[in-house]
Amino acid sequence: MNQKFSFRETEIRGLWEITPFNAEDIRGCFTKDYSKEVFEQQGIEHNLAEVFYTTSHKGVIRALHFQRVKQQPKLVRCIFGHVWDVVVDLRKESPTFRKWLSFDLIGEQHNSILVPAGCAHGYLVLEESIVSYKCAEKFYGEYDDGILWNDPDIGVAWPLDKIGGIEKVILAEKDKKLQTFREFDKKYKF
Repeated sequence: MNQKFSFRETEIRGLWEITPFNAEDIRGCFTKDYSKEVFEQQGIEHNLAEVFYTTSHKGVIRALHFQRVKQQPKLVRCIFGHVWDVVVDLRKESPTFRKWLSFDLIGEQHNSILVPAGCAHGYLVLEESIVSYKCAEKFYGEYDDGILWNDPDIGVAWPLDKIGGIEKVILAEKDKKLQTFREFDKKYKF
């Protein structure tokens, strides 16, 4: 089965759902999830600066992250497993400011999202997963920041029932210490 790239822009400006080129045969599959030329034909400029991967256990929440300076647009795809992915628009001039959208990224479906600059990103791991990030800006630890995953002013409706409830959530120490949305709103202008 051969499938060409398809693009669907969401209501958050610059946030795209993308189905990459995928060809399957008796050996398995071949997937091309980024092509500068194909993206530019869609009017999307995404020049790669670095690529990295995360491996996560079921129940991990990595959220809600952004870079304060040198914001990092990223093409995100779950290459193995299943994650429930969230993007929050933090651009104060945007008509969708503070709005969040969610996406099921599933390894076997090869689907991805393109997260624009000015948005926070995170996900809940629904099964052991490997996620790839193809970033248009380098990662800078000194600018790394985020908002608490369960901030009530954003109100992400995490499907915690799919991992056995809140007691099964696994958080890094850094994610437990992130700021609230109100703290972010007072400090930053994206």
